Amino acid sequence: MLHTAKGFDGAFSAPHAAAALAGRDILRSGGTAIEAMVSAAATIAVTYPHMNGIGGDGFWLIHRSGHKVTGISACGQAARLATPEWYGTRGFADAMPTRGALAALTVPGTVGGWEKALSLVPEEKRLPLETLLSSAIGYAENGIAVTGNQSLCTAEKLEGLRDVEGFAGTFLIDGEVPRAGARLCQKPLAATLRALAAEGLSSYYSGELARTHTAFLEENGSPLRFRDFTAYQASMVDPLHVETAHGRLMNMTPPTQGVASLMILALFDRLGVGEAEGFDHLHGLVEATKQAFIIRNAGLGDPDFMAEPAQAWLADDRLDALAAKIDMKTALPWPYEPADGDTIWMGAADRYGNVVSFIQSVYWEFGSGLTCPETGVFFQNRGAGFSLSPGPNQLAPGKRPFHTLNPALAHLKDGRVMAYGTMGGEGQPQTQAALFSRHVQFGQDLQAAITAPRWLLGRTWGEETTTLKLEDRFDPALVTALKEAGHEVEMLPAYSDAAGHAGAVVLHDNGLMEAATDPRADGLALVD
Repeated sequence: MLHTAKGFDGAFSAPHAAAALAGRDILRSGGTAIEAMVSAAATIAVTYPHMNGIGGDGFWLIHRSGHKVTGISACGQAARLATPEWYGTRGFADAMPTRGALAALTVPGTVGGWEKALSLVPEEKRLPLETLLSSAIGYAENGIAVTGNQSLCTAEKLEGLRDVEGFAGTFLIDGEVPRAGARLCQKPLAATLRALAAEGLSSYYSGELARTHTAFLEENGSPLRFRDFTAYQASMVDPLHVETAHGRLMNMTPPTQGVASLMILALFDRLGVGEAEGFDHLHGLVEATKQAFIIRNAGLGDPDFMAEPAQAWLADDRLDALAAKIDMKTALPWPYEPADGDTIWMGAADRYGNVVSFIQSVYWEFGSGLTCPETGVFFQNRGAGFSLSPGPNQLAPGKRPFHTLNPALAHLKDGRVMAYGTMGGEGQPQTQAALFSRHVQFGQDLQAAITAPRWLLGRTWGEETTTLKLEDRFDPALVTALKEAGHEVEMLPAYSDAAGHAGAVVLHDNGLMEAATDPRADGLALVD
């Protein structure tokens, strides 16, 4: 059984053990949580490639002692050629393509986010890039032990990926799905990481690496060009925030669904539920999720194209009105349009008082699948989240697509700083709500709150149904009560991937650090 890790010199939580160890090693060497996160982000891009990579996007929330919380939006924009008309001439009039070069239409942002985050560390104290990327380079050069999760995922998604340029040569072994425990080397990616270490992270967007990538993308039919890469900049933002009885909760700005995560917890806070794990707890959070998702689905997208700022959705009067719509005895009927997503969340805290909540993704498993053989980089299909119809998320040149990604961070009234998050597409806000309510509102141990059975309203990981899915460790009487209230219930296996891969790091005001990770993943929670 996993237990909450506790200590005073540094904490790290990641869904893959190698990433947690890479982050821990940087913390032990005196590095900050920011530097540890860059090292772990590079490492997990190599060791958990079905979930994320340096061809994807990333988002940060960073707490620094004596500073306001900093958000970093490392979300790439759509190519200048990418318009509904351009896609219409290629046979896509109703929906965006999901795999292949036409699905690779947004600039990968995460490496730019690493660079922006490192700029917060004084240059004279900053560890060299060679040090931060050394773990990732070693795994790419010498090989990773393929996880059971990667092997299963590759097998399940192979039909849509096998014939995409570069995929089979990079992620299959002798043309076959690698079994769990097989050694998978990514030598071209090792060379790419060495080049980034030597030339700087900005070379990803303006150097020879960018030219290699854009030539490959254009040759295979993607609308991305060199000018799209050189125009990219990660941006620092003020996180969205909401006040609750337990403190200030923060999350990432649009185009992420961070506002939905905050709305769920703010609405649940208004319901006055007093006990964990009972009908009121689960029903209340599910119904709060529905109200938040209705607002999200109608108006969330690139913030430059939204009708009003997302922070306005978190005004007290707006939340009060939504909470009043929740019937605590009967479920609201629920058809809606969900979204897939594959992602990693990681958290870190250091001896200097910094806490980081970080998330990195390529959208679907292996993203677009399009992989440059020369560099080992595969490109996200985040642009598949655009709509070709009018609305806040309609495709346009330079526009940023809707993101399920949302790292969370809270300043609690008792002085604790909590970073938490998960993968899981539509399930991310729901898993965050489960974790936070159990640990903060109801006082459960941090690891116990993550290990406990979870639920998912809707679908993720390619599921087609929009039912309320429950892991089968819930009390049968509770399941019956939810059905009787009108929830369309479907049971999941225990410790299902569909319930997300969550993690959390907590820094106490006396310097104590706690970390926990998810038994559903392949990770570690480490504290010194």
